[in-house]
Amino acid sequence: MATATEILAILDECARSFTFPMLDNGYVYLAATRLAAYADTNDWALTIEVFGYSPREGAPATTIYTFGSRLRARKTAADFVNATAFANYLKSHPNDEFAQVAPVDDAWCDPEGEGVSADATHVEVRGVRVALPSVDDYAQFGIEVGNRDQIEVYEVCRWLAATHREHIVATEAERRAHVPAGLPQILLLDEWNHPDVCNMDCLPSTSATFVSIANALVAADGSRYQATLPPNTHWRNWPDGGSL
Repeated sequence: MATATEILAILDECARSFTFPMLDNGYVYLAATRLAAYADTNDWALTIEVFGYSPREGAPATTIYTFGSRLRARKTAADFVNATAFANYLKSHPNDEFAQVAPVDDAWCDPEGEGVSADATHVEVRGVRVALPSVDDYAQFGIEVGNRDQIEVYEVCRWLAATHREHIVATEAERRAHVPAGLPQILLLDEWNHPDVCNMDCLPSTSATFVSIANALVAADGSRYQATLPPNTHWRNWPDGGSL
């Protein structure tokens, strides 16, 4: 098992390489997050999920960032243009992998913009039809609608995060896609204090949260995690998300 210092060094390097999640990512409107930690006496893994909307991708998605001592189901040589590119990928990402899932369909999204299609009445969440809320329904969840005549896709995502959270975060199988089979889950958090890694002075190793998580991973004991700072993972704490 790695030491806490070694785990934090891996997370810091991922932050420097922009493979550690930035909750104020200018290309993604944040809606929901989740963190899970896995460990035994030999291995550790950490997953961080981000559900949101990227106008450049055109549809809501849940991105799952996985970090660990030993990852499985990694990309293969067939995913790259040549063997050199594959080798460079493995060299640059020895302890991190990511995946994306689409828990929400995009048929209701206006293909010509970032709003909801004028004739849309529902969305499908994991294959279940969910009626779109009225304009006035958003306020009860702290969502300030920018234009009552044109609801934005990210506003719907934030409403779904408040009303259908368990369906828009990853399933256990999706979350464990790159985690070694059988590695016990020791921690599951829906909120925590996340470092502002857009600022390179705020690496994971400077975060009391991730120092505590690293210690819990080394001990393979989720009870070692102590939340000493107020949670900040709610989207309202990251107003720059999606601003680019």
